[in-house]
Amino acid sequence: MPTPSGDTTASSSGPRVSLHMAVFNTQKYLEAAVRSILDQTFRDFDLVLWDDGSTDGSAVILQKLAATDPRVRVCTGQHAGVAAAHANAIAASSGAYIGWIDSDDVLAPTALAETVAALDKNPAAGLVYTDYFDMDDSGTRTRLGQRCKIPYSKERLLVDFMTFHFRLLRRSVFDAAGGMDVAAQNGAEDYDLCLRMSEHGDVFHLAKPLYYYRSRPSSFSRRQRFDQIQASEQAVRRALARRGLADTYELSVQITSHFRLRKKAAPPANKPGSNPQSAPLKVVRGNALAPASGLKVTIGKSRRSPIASAPISKP
Repeated sequence: MPTPSGDTTASSSGPRVSLHMAVFNTQKYLEAAVRSILDQTFRDFDLVLWDDGSTDGSAVILQKLAATDPRVRVCTGQHAGVAAAHANAIAASSGAYIGWIDSDDVLAPTALAETVAALDKNPAAGLVYTDYFDMDDSGTRTRLGQRCKIPYSKERLLVDFMTFHFRLLRRSVFDAAGGMDVAAQNGAEDYDLCLRMSEHGDVFHLAKPLYYYRSRPSSFSRRQRFDQIQASEQAVRRALARRGLADTYELSVQITSHFRLRKKAAPPANKPGSNPQSAPLKVVRGNALAPASGLKVTIGKSRRSPIASAPISKP
């Protein structure tokens, strides 16, 4: 793992902002993602493209993109997971402000200019985050992200991950909070980091959609989703302990999956196996405890005196 820089401010010869992208088998989306960074109106940044042991054509695409801009470096390593890739890429950079985008997402052209200005104007802020648009696998924008509707507070962050995308971090506060916890794998590393950074500085919400978050149907398995829920739960428990709240408040996590049964279209009358005498089937809905689609976290005082109760949006 590269040795982290001890500097918390940009050197006279280095960039003010260091961005990175952790890449693992996302060749289909890479060019759009990287181009959205290189096309930023704010130009004083460098970009580390960390290839986390991709087995598709991602490495070749990264090298080709790096050859077009001297601000871009490509680093490669064995597959170690996204948290380790983030930690390695950040350690290999030195900008006073740091940030990243996922390798299948897109950054709006003014995202850096506006988030840098926000941190410059708010010296007590360790983190600024923006709103975002959802987009489908083809890159078509669908709606404003659901997390954008959630107001920020340090306490609300315990049950809702609203500090989602795009985030720009002050390196000095990132370091004070302990940096990226490589042990917080399974998709909760961003959430865990935001919880810790909220305890070391202010969080500023720039209420403007400057990020495009891509939803991919095959990006997360059911097992991975369950692991992510468990990792999120542990991140909240650690935050409660750090804040001295573990003895006062209890955390409960409800995992639910929803089943829906719909009537099929009527088969042709002459199709073998059809039964025209069958009674019509009504739509049935139900819930069952299973590692699937839903998570509700409630933090409440003893004797049923809740301070917060809301669905948590996983990282």
